[in-house]
Amino acid sequence: MQPTSSGYQLRARSFRSMGTVVSLTVASRTHADTAVDELESAVEVIEGIFAQLDQTFSLYRTGSEASRLGRGELVLASSSEIVRDLYAEAAEWRLATEGAFTADRPDGTLDLSGIVKAHATREAALSLGALGLRNWCLNAGGDVLVSGSPGPETHEPWLAGIVDPLDRHALLGAFRMEPMSALATSGSAERGEHIWAVGGTAPEFIQVSVAAPDIVTADILATAIVAGGTRTLDQAVDRWKVAVLAVRPGGALLATPEFRAAA
Repeated sequence: MQPTSSGYQLRARSFRSMGTVVSLTVASRTHADTAVDELESAVEVIEGIFAQLDQTFSLYRTGSEASRLGRGELVLASSSEIVRDLYAEAAEWRLATEGAFTADRPDGTLDLSGIVKAHATREAALSLGALGLRNWCLNAGGDVLVSGSPGPETHEPWLAGIVDPLDRHALLGAFRMEPMSALATSGSAERGEHIWAVGGTAPEFIQVSVAAPDIVTADILATAIVAGGTRTLDQAVDRWKVAVLAVRPGGALLATPEFRAAA
């Protein structure tokens, strides 16, 4: 528990899901016992959302819908509504990024892991709002989504640290989460099994962080830029309201003005 400059307390809980750590931090000034109960209830709801989606989409679970689709035991038209919906959303992003983001592995296996975690985070945010929580930070293995402030009276922004892919014990910096509410990082420092370089060439970037108004856009574009390189980065900045920080294999950084200002 950590006090903020405005007298609020930061309380955090975490759990493992989808092969990563999911953590929720809430700013609260209510009675300690009440605040802890609210946090525990929120984490229980969020953990349930992630667990249910993992059971459906994990390719490591032999009985999941994703695994059955991969083995040809199930066709997409007969799959559940959530599978069909996320497949349709992934297909739209494939067109929008000119193939830099795709839900199809090189061997043809359908793999929706590149969108599932961001979708889980998006759904978790809706549940947090329904529970009445307004000031929180949710971090799902590099997918960061925030609401409100850690110090609501002073309106100070949440800060999201970005791991240095060449030294995972160090940070490249801390990004101020305003006005962007979402930040996603893809590449070597986070799970990257769902990233395949366009054309099978060596990637131009080993890690990409994208800040955006929503977590799905941030996560999809971070993945797409790792796969598509500079061309996709330029396309993303021109087409969407995003900020980008990309790391080349030798450690050189390519940053849009928002990230340069945060450095």
